[in-house]
Amino acid sequence: MNLDPARFASLIAARLCHDIVSPAATMSLSLEMLDSPGSPEEKAHSERTLREGAQSIAATLQFLRYAFGSMGLQPGTADAHQFRKLTDEYIRFHKPSVEWDLGTAELGFGHARMVMNLVLLGLTATVRGGVIHIRVREEGGVKNIVVTCKGDRALLKDDVARAVAGDEPENGWRPENIQPLFAKMTCDGLGGTLLAKTTPDGIVFMATGLRQQSA
Repeated sequence: MNLDPARFASLIAARLCHDIVSPAATMSLSLEMLDSPGSPEEKAHSERTLREGAQSIAATLQFLRYAFGSMGLQPGTADAHQFRKLTDEYIRFHKPSVEWDLGTAELGFGHARMVMNLVLLGLTATVRGGVIHIRVREEGGVKNIVVTCKGDRALLKDDVARAVAGDEPENGWRPENIQPLFAKMTCDGLGGTLLAKTTPDGIVFMATGLRQQSA
C-alpha cells in the first residue's frame, strides 16, 4: 500500500468527522429556527429535529468509538448486548435494517469491532436501503463472520472491493473509501481473511479464520 501512516490517520479522522457533520449541521439550523420568529408548529418541528440530531450524534459517536477506537482493542469478552445495542442505535439513523444471528456464546472485543466494521461495509452496499444480515459462527476454534446485504439496489462498489483486498482504489485513497482498508487491517490483526463478493443472495462481506483473543 502506498499510504503513509500520517495520511492514513488524516483520512480516518476525516471519515469520522464526516459522520457527525450532517446531524451537527441539522442541530445548528434547528437552534437558529428556535431563536427566530415562527409558529408553534414550526417551533415544535425544530425541537423534534434538534432532539433527533442529538440522538443521532450520540449514537454515531458511541458506535464509532467502539468500531475505530480503543474500546475494540481490549482483551477479554465483549458484552454482546452492549455492542448489538450500539449497532442497532447507529443503524436506526440509516436506510437499511439489521438482522442478527449470533451462533456463538462469546465474542472478544476485537471480534465485536470486526462485526461493526463489516456493518459499515454493509452500509456502503445498501445506501438505498435493504437488509444487513449478520451471521457469526465459531468453527474449529476460530470465528467466522458473514454479513449479507440484501436489497433491490444493493451494490458492491469497485473502490470498496479494491480496498477490502488491500489495493488502492482507482481514484486514490479518500475519506469515503478508507474504512474498508481499516476493516482489512482489523481482520489481518485477528489473523483472518477478509473477502467481498456479489452472490445470488446479495452482497457478502466475510471475515473468516478470526483467532480467539486472550482473556
